[in-house]
Amino acid sequence: MAVTNESDTFDIGGELTVHRLGFGAMRLCGPEVIGPPDDEAAAREVLQRAVDLGVDFIDTADSYGPGVSERLVREAGVTGDAVVATKAGLLRNTDGDWLPHGDPDYIRNQVLASRDRLGVDTIDLYQFHRPDPDTPFEDSVEAFAELKDEGLVDHVGLSNVTVDQLETARDQVEIATVQNQYNPGNRDDANVLQACEEYDIGFIPWFPLGAGDLGEKAAVLDEIADEHDATRMQVALAWHLQHSPVTLPIPGTSSLDHLEENVAATAISLSDEEVQRLSE
Repeated sequence: MAVTNESDTFDIGGELTVHRLGFGAMRLCGPEVIGPPDDEAAAREVLQRAVDLGVDFIDTADSYGPGVSERLVREAGVTGDAVVATKAGLLRNTDGDWLPHGDPDYIRNQVLASRDRLGVDTIDLYQFHRPDPDTPFEDSVEAFAELKDEGLVDHVGLSNVTVDQLETARDQVEIATVQNQYNPGNRDDANVLQACEEYDIGFIPWFPLGAGDLGEKAAVLDEIADEHDATRMQVALAWHLQHSPVTLPIPGTSSLDHLEENVAATAISLSDEEVQRLSE
């Protein structure tokens, strides 16, 4: 049976309709998400195959590479076939550190660099990657609001924020998405997800599979996986899709086989009892 993205849809910002299972392009970079991958052609092929399978939401960031992931997305020729989200707000160094940097002038500079690397006039969804303790949060968000007013970005998103920060940002600009860490083994930000549900904001869980570490839920996932002739990770993705109607999981991979395995998870239908066991 052919694999296809069977997830239902969500309207990002009320107007960008995407299948809820997307693709995270971070893992297409080199080791420690620094530099290019060993085989750039293979990375582009993964992006192209994702779109062929019905994936129409791709998430990246200027700090992935840095700049490598965005460039590969453009070179793969998929920006016209998918909603592309990117981010600004983190610096990188050769040690692989992720350094918050929310200076408004930096954000305004980075949007120009991201537009160029992606080959687009307007970025579909531009996300603040992480609040910067050295820059007032409101100042950073205001820069994103101004970029939207200027037509450089269509929609604004946040990442790694609290409910209070979400509320603060919503006073400044319409927030289309929030991207926080969330998976069956880590639901510390359940209150943020609840707020997104209340406001019909898309919730993008990063590390949706916990990078393979799903804690005490691993055994439960394995039991349910056996019942569905599926893998632990496929069940985790199916749980994300059934756990909340606003969740947009973006599993990433550099492998075509793994990509197809992830997309095949959209055909798995968990029972209410199974969803509850993973949500307790």
